[in-house]
Amino acid sequence: MRKTALSLFLLILFLLSACQSPSGGAPTAVPTEMPIVAEPATSVPTEAALIPMTFMAGYKPQANLPFVGAYIAKEKGFFEQNGLDVTIEHSPGKGEHVQLLVAGTVQVTTMDAATVLQRRADPGLPVVSIALIGQKGQQAFAALKESGIETPKDWEGKTVGYKGAPPPDLFALLAAAGADVNKVELVNVGFDPRVLTEKQVDVYPLFKSNEPYLLQSWGSEITLWDAADYDVPTLGLTYAVSEDYLKDHAAELTLFLDSVIEGIAYAEAHPDEAVQIVMKYAGPETDPAHMKFMLEAELKDAQSENGFGWQSAKQWQSLADMLAQNEALPADVDVNAAFNTKIWEAAQGK
Repeated sequence: MRKTALSLFLLILFLLSACQSPSGGAPTAVPTEMPIVAEPATSVPTEAALIPMTFMAGYKPQANLPFVGAYIAKEKGFFEQNGLDVTIEHSPGKGEHVQLLVAGTVQVTTMDAATVLQRRADPGLPVVSIALIGQKGQQAFAALKESGIETPKDWEGKTVGYKGAPPPDLFALLAAAGADVNKVELVNVGFDPRVLTEKQVDVYPLFKSNEPYLLQSWGSEITLWDAADYDVPTLGLTYAVSEDYLKDHAAELTLFLDSVIEGIAYAEAHPDEAVQIVMKYAGPETDPAHMKFMLEAELKDAQSENGFGWQSAKQWQSLADMLAQNEALPADVDVNAAFNTKIWEAAQGK
């Protein structure tokens, strides 16, 4: 998958010039067209002059797949081979990574696809997805198997938890299953899955790659419902950049994305080694079996017939429509401005 810095550099210039009309006039209109690079680089990066970039993962060090892609690209030398000197940082998890991205302190971060749309709508942040790693949403809903709850229709008359605010996919899932939301008691449960094992709620909202491992390690058998399995449009984590950086640094982003996607592919082929690399960042207090569970779960949800990171207008529009139908997004959001496919296509050599 990895190409030389020269070939990628030439490829991105070719793609950008191809977006212009033959007469030299306005660029051909395409839904996800990348702005023309104002001042393209005049030299190819060399080992002696690596391009500095900062990637900030959107949470603490762990085996979220976009994090893993960056960890491996750093440790296996994929960034350096592509002419980049990438610093990896981590957000405390309170939105700092998005603020730093918009401020220009960070060049690439991770954002949930729904959050990209919502932050563009309010407060109007200029954030853009350049690759969709999670082809399904991160969240699902769980009940103890001993409860006898078999379908979301059975949630009627039960207590169902949510984290912070009821997520739109919860309402969409209930509707898809033919359940009456008015017959469901919704309660804010926070982020501790023990509320399920202690039977404070009947159904608990969890992150699929994380909390099922905890519940099972505590000896609890669970039934899991994923809204995507009921044809509810959901999407997961993206690599996100600012509009300004995308406009002026397309070549660097192509090199970055080529490196991290190769890192993800390496993790798929060498999961045990990938976990060892994660542990270098997560620290010895982290359970490696937990990290392997997370990696395997996220690899499963990242599969696409077009390769890691693929995204389409249909996916994003379906997600936006679901969010709008559940009053989580204005209906007039410009979906096509929220994602860009040109960097991914260049990184794939297409």
